[in-house]
Amino acid sequence: MRRNEDRIGRVLFAVRSYVIFFALAGFVVTCCMMLFLSSMVREMGLALTQTDIRHAARITLVNVLALTGALTLIDGVRRYQLIDKPVQRILDAAERLMQGDFSVRIAPVPTLGSHNGLDEIAACFNRMAQELSGTETLRADFIANVSHELKTPLAVIRNYATMLRAPELPQAQRLAYAKVIGDTSQRLADLISNILRLGKLENQQIFPAFAEFDLSEQLCACLLAFEDAWEEKRLDIETAIEDGVRAYGDAQLLELVWNNLFSNAIKFTGCGGRVSVRLSQENGQAVVTVADTGYGFSADVGAHIFEKFYQGDTSHATQGSGLGLVLVRRVVDIHGGEIAVSSAPGRGSTFTVRIHQGGAMK
Repeated sequence: MRRNEDRIGRVLFAVRSYVIFFALAGFVVTCCMMLFLSSMVREMGLALTQTDIRHAARITLVNVLALTGALTLIDGVRRYQLIDKPVQRILDAAERLMQGDFSVRIAPVPTLGSHNGLDEIAACFNRMAQELSGTETLRADFIANVSHELKTPLAVIRNYATMLRAPELPQAQRLAYAKVIGDTSQRLADLISNILRLGKLENQQIFPAFAEFDLSEQLCACLLAFEDAWEEKRLDIETAIEDGVRAYGDAQLLELVWNNLFSNAIKFTGCGGRVSVRLSQENGQAVVTVADTGYGFSADVGAHIFEKFYQGDTSHATQGSGLGLVLVRRVVDIHGGEIAVSSAPGRGSTFTVRIHQGGAMK
């Protein structure tokens, strides 16, 4: 229905164009021809009667109208092939895109050797459709992963809460089950907090407050907050933190980076292992290195370690949500810094973060 209306509209436009422009041009040319012949008769004394002049004018008018009609037809075909048809393809593709078909693409628009702006529109449309397709895939994966990550701790809490109702349950087991529920609840709360933080960072709802601050002091404070965790696992903590190292950035956001790296290092290192933290200055950058002797991971896992909900070691998947390192990477990117990781299975992991010093990011 809509296409029929569009065709009728194009026909009416062509007729209107012909009447307004070409018929008007034919009338003007005919009048000019009559004036020309009349002046020739007067000045050169040609033996032409008014009847001859009117006949010549009619022939001229018919010829001009026929010629302009042919030109109108040719122009209409050209317009249809080079403008109307490509525009209709773009409109159809846009309609499919609005209906959720992100696979739609527009073929290159044919030209006659000249530059055609419709080609640029089609190219921009294809890039937009590709970006939307990628975004939609990420959104679907994100929702699926969030649902899975929420279901797992909720199932644990529900199962242990059910077991706690048993009247004959010994006190020691009751306390152990209560501890599992508490730890799982905390992990669930951390997951939700990380999702909210990541969403705000990606949607630019958090505006970093950049300023110089004492990075050495911040690292020590963050590390001491995990004292109970490393003592419980009897870990050997090695520090080589240079005093007075200052960094330029948002101290609150960077605190997320150090807390996540320290938490992962302690979490994925077995009892009696070692975690080392180093801070130095190189070429106007503060370099923070967090290394452990934990489980480690392969190079294939390392290539995806900063992706949402990615957990390379499924045997320890219950200890993390797969969002911590995504937050770390995002915060480091916001600060114009760099983060690198090296690891090997059974040999631990080393994360290196470089943050700018001074009054501006380079």
